Amino acid sequence: MRDSGAGPLPAPRDVGTPQNPAADRLGRDPSHAPDGTAPNRTRQQARDKMTIAARAASVLAAALCIVTAPAGAQDEGAEIYEANCAPCHQSDGVGEPPAFPELAGNEGLADAALIIQRVHYGLEAMPAFPDFGAEEIAAVASYIRSSWENDFGTLSEDEAEELLASVEPPGGGASQSIWDGVYTEEQASGARLIYQGACAACHGTRMNGAPDSADMSPAPPLAGTAFMRHWQGSTVGSLYEFTRVSMPISNPGQFSDQQYIDIIAYMLSYHGAPAGDEPLEPDLEALNDIRIEPEETDDQE
Repeated sequence: MRDSGAGPLPAPRDVGTPQNPAADRLGRDPSHAPDGTAPNRTRQQARDKMTIAARAASVLAAALCIVTAPAGAQDEGAEIYEANCAPCHQSDGVGEPPAFPELAGNEGLADAALIIQRVHYGLEAMPAFPDFGAEEIAAVASYIRSSWENDFGTLSEDEAEELLASVEPPGGGASQSIWDGVYTEEQASGARLIYQGACAACHGTRMNGAPDSADMSPAPPLAGTAFMRHWQGSTVGSLYEFTRVSMPISNPGQFSDQQYIDIIAYMLSYHGAPAGDEPLEPDLEALNDIRIEPEETDDQE
């Protein structure tokens, strides 16, 4: 979780990777094969990327079907955490840095407003949980602030309700909206074949989450009301970072940065956002200046 307003969270601790004791005793690099080559390292890196992607997809799916527990303070917080947060941050809070920061010993948890902002609006690889009310947020915030030897105190439902009413979305200071013509028609149409080849199998040709392949499970929608409900208040930069780190689930990071942002341009075009004169570029600072929000109607003006 990187903060866009309340100060950066501290860098997560590198938890490392498991070692091979037998290889260590033989004086070999455990990531290498017996002949000195490194195919094991390549396979491990691929497995690590797929693990991160699977957890990202799992937590995003959880956001579409939020599980809450009956009233019960710490027990409620633990159950909400296990159902919605543990797929990425792990049951023991060690996370999967850098995509999913460690929560055990994370000094950023001292800022209750920051926790509520992240849970309610999401950021980058973390999806939003807008359906959580003050009770659920207070329960899960209290759980992570007091677990794994954390000692940041609990949060009452009244405190959570007050903070929930005051926190701004991470993209609150963005000067542009997706409705301001932030991509070009040529850019979006050029990414159509990439999307159909790498994304439609899970997310569907119509981006409705109905997979084109009968062998694939449904995936989160990438356009329409469900998409907007979970990304509203975030920025195109957050969407870009999430996509670049975790998609496609079978091989995260397989495209160039420009191809990832071109795919997002295609998603915006399918969602109905108008094209403009300048293409989207993989410039995170510029992308974080573009809000994801519903189209403003005449009644709202």
